[in-house]
Amino acid sequence: MIKHIVLFKLKSFENEALKTQKLNEIKDGLLALDSRIDELKSIEVGLNCNENEEFDIALTTTFSNMADLDIYAKHPDHVAVAKIIREVLEARSCVDFEY
Repeated sequence: MIKHIVLFKLKSFENEALKTQKLNEIKDGLLALDSRIDELKSIEVGLNCNENEEFDIALTTTFSNMADLDIYAKHPDHVAVAKIIREVLEARSCVDFEY
């Protein structure tokens, strides 16, 4: 099994309400992938509640193998959500590991 963990830091927003709206749009978009991509075994999306930390979103997904992760990465529904994220992305960090 492969665990795919990604942290996202968003760019600054005009106000917190706009940031919260975008965070929820991204979270909803990511969670919707669960029913659209067969290779995706599980997904969790968390919005940071600790103002002392710099990343805004944590994504944890699981796959049977790296080939399934690659299918997920290229899936049109994933690509569409990734586009929304890229528009407001400042930084991204990722790790994939076997367990």
